[in-house]
Amino acid sequence: MSGILTYALHYQGAFNKNSLGAVSEGARLAQQLGVESAAVVVGGDDVTEEMCASLGQYGAQKVFRANAPEGLGAPVVDVMATLIQERGYRYALFGGGLLGFEIGAGLTARLRAGVTMEVTRVKVQDGKLVAERPILQDSAIVDSGYVNEPGIIIGRLNAFEISPAADGASAEVETLDVQLSEWSTKARMVQRGEQRGEQVNIEDADVLVAGGRGLGKAEGFEMAEELAEALGGAVAATRAVVDAGWYSYSAQIGQTGKTVAPKLYLAAGISGAIQHKVGMQASENIVAINKDPNAPIFEFSDLGVVGDLNKILPKLTAAVKAAKGG
Repeated sequence: MSGILTYALHYQGAFNKNSLGAVSEGARLAQQLGVESAAVVVGGDDVTEEMCASLGQYGAQKVFRANAPEGLGAPVVDVMATLIQERGYRYALFGGGLLGFEIGAGLTARLRAGVTMEVTRVKVQDGKLVAERPILQDSAIVDSGYVNEPGIIIGRLNAFEISPAADGASAEVETLDVQLSEWSTKARMVQRGEQRGEQVNIEDADVLVAGGRGLGKAEGFEMAEELAEALGGAVAATRAVVDAGWYSYSAQIGQTGKTVAPKLYLAAGISGAIQHKVGMQASENIVAINKDPNAPIFEFSDLGVVGDLNKILPKLTAAVKAAKGG
């Protein structure tokens, strides 16, 4: 049996957004290759057969359920390495995220496989998968093929679009009994959680109001927070801002921060340097407010407003609230 195996991360009964995107991508690629699209889910009693079968809605034909600690990399490496070696999967696919990088790196070392990280697109060429990866601060794209299989493909955050399957069928579920390595059971999860500005995951937000140095000071983010609340979104920030202590590092967007793709990205006082662009350029609609008419962000924004954000943001907030009836 050959095909594509995707890791599906879950938390509190729900699958991670990037994992669902990866499952959808795996299904799309498997269909083009004419092979099986499979997913693997690890956990304890919280992983039900119904939950696993639901991945069929995103194109998974088969889902392996393994009793192993979730949220830790080493046990998942054991499970996926066993599946790849015993079932002959040609590729392992991961959505973006630190755990995916950890597991992918572990699989690469364990199986002596080839790996491509920060992948933004995967295509089929001559019956094999080729991963596209930006380089040189996203100024160029390179193709990465795999001389030997399996090939490990780790996507950039939000690189793979969630696409519900047309038939929405349930996936076949198989329960695995995998012997974990001794070292894989040494660590245990004490507490799971991530710091998020205003308890909102900016990677999942449909609307983001991002602030840069143009806000002038930390207190300037109060305007961004008020607008984000009115729009039902979250607040993000540039590296310079978080380095200055104006806002939390959990909200940082860019090359050394998070990659986002909201429906609306409103950039307030952000120049639009390449390091920031790589983290938000996939947004559906980009609106920029900046007093500098030559700011680079205007080159790739859908709507640009040249003006004083200290006057524009409060008026925009008031207008949004009025449109919503107060």
